[in-house]
Amino acid sequence: MIGISADFDPVHLGHARLIEKGREIADETGDEVVIYLNKDFSANHAPFFVPYEARKEMALKAGADRVVPVEGLHHRLTLAYTVPIRIAMMIEDGVVDYVDAANVSTDLIIRKAREFASRGIFSGIPRELPNRNVIRWFAVNEFLYGKYGRKMRFHIIPELTVDGSKISGREIRQRIIENNLQIPPDVERVLPETTISILEREIERGTVPGRRNLEIIKERMNNLSQADLMEIAYLNADAVNSIVKNRRFYRENQIWAAFRKAGYGPVLTRLAMSSIEMNVRRSEVRDLIEHYTERGWIPPDQSVINVIRRAWFVSERVAEGISSKRANEMFQSGKHRVNPPSKVEAGLNLRRDEVKLVRDGMDAKIYVDRRGVLSCQIRNGAKIKSPMHLPAQMATYLRLIIDSHIIPFSAKVKRRRDGFRVLITINNQRKTGREP
Repeated sequence: MIGISADFDPVHLGHARLIEKGREIADETGDEVVIYLNKDFSANHAPFFVPYEARKEMALKAGADRVVPVEGLHHRLTLAYTVPIRIAMMIEDGVVDYVDAANVSTDLIIRKAREFASRGIFSGIPRELPNRNVIRWFAVNEFLYGKYGRKMRFHIIPELTVDGSKISGREIRQRIIENNLQIPPDVERVLPETTISILEREIERGTVPGRRNLEIIKERMNNLSQADLMEIAYLNADAVNSIVKNRRFYRENQIWAAFRKAGYGPVLTRLAMSSIEMNVRRSEVRDLIEHYTERGWIPPDQSVINVIRRAWFVSERVAEGISSKRANEMFQSGKHRVNPPSKVEAGLNLRRDEVKLVRDGMDAKIYVDRRGVLSCQIRNGAKIKSPMHLPAQMATYLRLIIDSHIIPFSAKVKRRRDGFRVLITINNQRKTGREP
């Protein structure tokens, strides 16, 4: 089987060339050309310009034999996780040959890919590396060889250019939008005729362009409390506080500005917006990662427990006076015996009238207030908020867990001799038998 993984939004001549290469291999092997087509969200965490069924039709018209939908991943996980999952799916389906395009030599791709494969972690691939996503695919393919004893053969063809420029799906979509949903002549030049006819049909039907449900995103960003926002995946403390500080939100550019102020780049902003739109919880992402880690598809260094171990290791080193950046480098450079606590207890600062409302065992929610102080919210009719008192190392550890984007945590009020405290549990394991 020959596999190609793509968004195809829409299918352009560069994509058609990938399929042509797949057909060349198929003519020699007698195998079929199968497109693994992202369905609900793009690999860059955005809604699709063209609906799935139309993109599937474009792929088949361009010469593919079959299309397999890939869904439920790209609004929940980063590429460091979705790429291993997609490659493992393809290997298990029987894909032997994989076709992709790049403008760098295969030798360079292989050399760089093996560096990352040896590390066993597929995030943090430098932006300056050309065709870094192809490098990621190569690296993951090498990693999964250890599980399956086989790997896909990569066939890398040059990226197709027109007038010296790479064909860009983003520019195609932008030009169509700017041209009042008419396909301009310069865009027609880079699209197969079959794509043009399907695209014109979908524009007439009103299915193009696909859009986010901004009303849901705005409603949640405008109304959820800091503590409730903190439960949504890919919202760290800075993002939550930027949302609260800058609301109310009326337009999409305001949303983007709020994330930009929190230090988010375009890719993470799209993922965060998708998580808000689809109400993706940290626990949901945790369950998904754990599920695929158990299947051997996710490298151990990217497992949930390793994210937690890193947070504890960094908090220990910071307590020793080492910078967090250096501590992260130390953690990645070798294996360390780390036993992070799964529970953290913090003191509360309650007024007398609030003490009367609090009971042992009540649920609490954790957040970081606008001053950057770790805080607790308790509801018992009234909303009770209190800063938490923690040793410095525990505060660093908890803040790193909060800013991990994906590690869920829960809290309960506990009555102690010296008053009420809050017990925070780092929820690092999904419930047994629970499927994501």
